[in-house]
Amino acid sequence: EPTQSGTLSTDHTMRYVLGTDGAGRDMLSAILYGLRISLGIGVASALVALVLGTSLGLISAYFGGKVDALLMRIVDVQLSVPTILVALVLLAVLGQGVDKTLMALVLVQWAIFARNVRGAALVERSKDYIEAALGQGLPARRIMFRHVLPNCVAPLIVTTTNQMANAITLEATMSFLGIGLPQTKPSLGLLISNGFDYMLSNQYWISVFPGVALVLLVMAVSLVGDQLRLVLNPKLDV
Repeated sequence: EPTQSGTLSTDHTMRYVLGTDGAGRDMLSAILYGLRISLGIGVASALVALVLGTSLGLISAYFGGKVDALLMRIVDVQLSVPTILVALVLLAVLGQGVDKTLMALVLVQWAIFARNVRGAALVERSKDYIEAALGQGLPARRIMFRHVLPNCVAPLIVTTTNQMANAITLEATMSFLGIGLPQTKPSLGLLISNGFDYMLSNQYWISVFPGVALVLLVMAVSLVGDQLRLVLNPKLDV
């Protein structure tokens, strides 16, 4: 016999392992769908920020002078402001939507990549093989992306995985506050928000289970980054 939605009844245990939400929908299916959206947005935003930040970081290190000073001042200003505050302001201006959320996450992440790439590229810029490439008259784009960039890949991979975890957390925070993804794209943050009103009615699982899934997702991405760091630099494994 059907039971009231939003309950963890014995009759529904086999059918709904994690129970149902306030509208009678299966929580397990919702969490799996939310995991896909949260992970997809985290990966996509980090990769776009990687491309943008890496390009600007290489340009800054290679050309130096006023170009370097201008780009690094922009980076310094952005990194001096809390990331969540910048993301909230951007989404307040842009509005809700997957594309707008991605744009906001990219704009708050690119500076990290630019700073890291610039530091690594400055070290490579002073080496003899770069001077030899300059002496041969190779174009700047070829030197930056075919000679300098490959030697900056190791720290970039680690930074990318860390930023994926940060992007997932940021997106969940903004969706929880109601300014991130729309209801038609229920990420984990939105699922937690939808179940918040049911906490006082003893239907804790509607928020708790998506919250646990979010924590496990962020931990998994962070552990991948840590393992990559150890693989790329075994000396850190002490």
